[in-house]
Order: sequence, then structure tokens, then C-alpha cells
Amino acid sequence: MTNVETTGRTVAERRGAAAARPAARRILPSTGRIFIYQVLVIAGFFALWEIAIRAGWLPVYIYGQPSGVVREFAKGIADGKLLVDTWVTTQESVIGFLIGSLFGSAAGLALWLSPTTAAVIRPIMVALNGLPKIALAPLIIVWFGIGIESKIAVAAIITFIVAMIASYAGSQEVDNDYVRMLKALGATRFQIFRMVIVPGSVPWIASAFRLNIGFAMIGAVVGEYISAEQGLGQHIYYAGTLYNLNGVWAGIFALMILALVLDWCVGRAERLLKWR
Repeated sequence: MTNVETTGRTVAERRGAAAARPAARRILPSTGRIFIYQVLVIAGFFALWEIAIRAGWLPVYIYGQPSGVVREFAKGIADGKLLVDTWVTTQESVIGFLIGSLFGSAAGLALWLSPTTAAVIRPIMVALNGLPKIALAPLIIVWFGIGIESKIAVAAIITFIVAMIASYAGSQEVDNDYVRMLKALGATRFQIFRMVIVPGSVPWIASAFRLNIGFAMIGAVVGEYISAEQGLGQHIYYAGTLYNLNGVWAGIFALMILALVLDWCVGRAERLLKWR
């Protein structure tokens, strides 16, 4: 191939790549544009809701009113009550998540070391996974009291089971070729566990973490519903007993914001774990 042909081909490839970039931009909207769309959708929803209430199409005593929700939200922030409740729920969720996820992952991986123990434990894992863990919340509150400890325990139990099942499943999906190769080289079972099983299970564990932050919040809030002095679950429940729907919505939206923040944090950690 001559230099001219090579140069012409290079120029053509560059032009094709340059033409493809605007097309890619048109097909894949930027993150900023997606954020604008999301804000517009949310703003449109609240605007329609407010209009429906003001026009009398929806009864305010059943659905609440966005402007009233904003006032309740601002009031909760101003007097500090909503901030305290959010902080309490955050503590319960994060601590329960960390305890349950870390110990559950370790327990699931450890089952690989003993196939006999795994065979004994597996039916129990299946039974516990099928059990609505929330059903244990009243018992846990009786055992631990109405303080923050019982909500942490509920969140930890829920996340422990999920993490244990995910990490054990991950250990079973590791490529056996690596295991056989290390065995041929004389590696002990623990060395295989440390060098192959644990690293190979990381994607499964990371994915379980992403699920578990939501489960931890569910456990904490349900515990607060049953019996608590503080927390967003208690905030929502108390506002509901007073038929303060705007207060209920304020607590719900605070929960949604907290869920987004925690999910973002765990998502960043998940990407870091998978990269490593």
C-alpha cells in the first residue's frame, strides 16, 4: 500500500470518527440533559398535583397539597426535628447495613471452606430467605428495646441473609480451571480461597451491597413504625395518626432523598470494588 493510500485511509477514518461523535451525542443524551429531564418531570408532577388540589379535582384531606408539603418540610428543617429524624434513620440504616453485609459476606464465603457445613446450612439459608424478615421486627424490638439498637438489629438481620446467600453463590461460580491449576501447583485449600475464591466473588458481593442498602432502610423504617422515639418512620407514623398528610409526605420525601444519597454512596463503592 502506498503512502498516499495510507494517508487517504487515515483521513477517511478520522472523518468517519468525527462524524460518528455528533451522532453518538444525539443518540446518548448527556448526564446534564438527563438531569434536566428528571427535574422537569418531577416539577411537572408537583405542578399538576397542586393544580388538581386548587381546582378541587382532588380532596386535599386525602392527597395533601405540594405547597403544604413544602411548608412542612421547611418547618421540619427549621426546628431541626426532620433533620434529627433523618440522622437517626441514617445511623440505623448504615450501621445495620455494614454489620449485616460484612458479616454475611464473610459467612457466605466461609461456607466454601467446608462443603459439609454448606450442605447443612443451605436449607436453612433458603428457609430464612423465604421468610419475610420484617416479621421478626416485633420480636427484635422486644429483645433490644425501643432504642436505636433494635432498628440496627432488624436492618442487620435482613442484610446478613442477603449478603450471605450472594457471597456463597459467588464462591460457587468461580472458574474451576483456576482452582484446579492451583491444586496442581500444590496450593492449600485456604490459599485457593484467599487467591481465587474471595477475589472471584467480589462482583457478587458488591451487587448484594447495592441491594442491601435499600433493605437496611426498610428494616430501620419498619422498626421505627412499630416502636420508636425518633426516626423518619416514627415521623411518618406520628403525622399519620394526626391526619397530617402534608407531614406524612414530608417524611416520605425525606426518606426518598436519603435513599438516593445512600444508593449513590454504595454505588460508588461498588464500582471501586469491581474495579479492584
